[in-house]
Amino acid sequence: MKTLMRIVLALIVLAVLVIAAMLWVPVQHTPSKSLDEPEAVVTVARGEYIMRASDCLACHTTDGGRPFTGGRKIDSPFGIIYSTNITPDKETGIGTYSLDEFRAALYDGLRNDGTHLYPAMPYENYRFLSEVDVRSLYLYFMQEVPAVHNAVPQTVLVFPFNQRWGVRAWKWLALQESEFQSISFDAQINRGAYLVQGPAHCAACHSPRTALMTQKGVSEKNSAFLTGGELNGWSVPDLRSKDSVSAMWSTQQMANYLATGRNDYATSVGQMSLVVEHSLQYLTDEDNLAIAAYLTHLSASSNEGALSLQEDKTPTQTERLLTSADPSMPLGARLYLDNCGGCHFVDGRGAAEIFPALDGNTLVNADSATGLIHVILHGAELPSTTHRPARLRMQGHAWRLSDEEVAALATFVRQGWHNQATAVSANAVKLLR
Repeated sequence: MKTLMRIVLALIVLAVLVIAAMLWVPVQHTPSKSLDEPEAVVTVARGEYIMRASDCLACHTTDGGRPFTGGRKIDSPFGIIYSTNITPDKETGIGTYSLDEFRAALYDGLRNDGTHLYPAMPYENYRFLSEVDVRSLYLYFMQEVPAVHNAVPQTVLVFPFNQRWGVRAWKWLALQESEFQSISFDAQINRGAYLVQGPAHCAACHSPRTALMTQKGVSEKNSAFLTGGELNGWSVPDLRSKDSVSAMWSTQQMANYLATGRNDYATSVGQMSLVVEHSLQYLTDEDNLAIAAYLTHLSASSNEGALSLQEDKTPTQTERLLTSADPSMPLGARLYLDNCGGCHFVDGRGAAEIFPALDGNTLVNADSATGLIHVILHGAELPSTTHRPARLRMQGHAWRLSDEEVAALATFVRQGWHNQATAVSANAVKLLR
């Protein structure tokens, strides 16, 4: 019966895709010029800068592989997608692409042979790239990047997602906005909006997804834009609400985090560390400040009274428990003292730019505890950046703590100090171990 239901469901999905693909007419795209200053010119250097801002290297390079040669495994809800070779090799790369074909890949997710690219390529967001940036990117890849012959593994997904023509139907729903629109008379905020919505494609991770995996908002026109979600087992923080870090941190603290993966309150983990390492650390201080100013603008925050919990020095009940030396101390508290207290301290505030504060931490307080469980089990590492070259690492505890102990520790942290998150079960830990 279950097999029959799966077949029927697959046929229904296939029928919907066929109808949508027949009806799809792409949104007319006009290359964005709103961010092209009158003196802006197409240069290789500009192309390299936009490549960094767009984080091309991270997805199109395998660990230990040559830059841009593809083959990196990208997890998706439908299976593993292999990134493509984007060096100018004429047989296995993009060496035969004209400028128009290169633009079509960025804006519409089309290879030069007409094949539809899977949306692991964030062309939903790259449609906002200005014309001068597209031309500069093309110049950089064709003139500066060495051509490397490297045939990558073919992506093979399960039916019906292995039908690439079905991506055309998906685009009918996803590609609704065709160019970047200036959102403010403030040049700094406008620049930040362009970087966030376009090259940096922040919505690809920080906007929730629909049932069909389209982004719920690629610009601030949609109220769900940058409101967080979950990605590959990690909770992705909200960047827009009045309770988000965009509202809690000052603009400078946000810019520090973007450039170095650390500030006075938090450190980067998971995919965000890779974004900092391969992309954001290479942006100018002015551009990281522009991104931070735009995110603060989105949260409608003046940053007055930000992180009031951090300024309150009154000992919490948790702090008093941890300093009590009570032999009946609960398991979670004892585990915290044994494994965490030396760095994050009994007040849960950590040390600025080294050990993140756990009191009020967005990862700790996320609706899903998966990110916190990952960190406890496997540790975390801060990237080495120009401004902060030290590559700091927290060890993982999977080798020494049982599922029940990790659950007790995570629960203690999520409910300690001023935190009020839900408890963690041993089964949730077992599923992620």
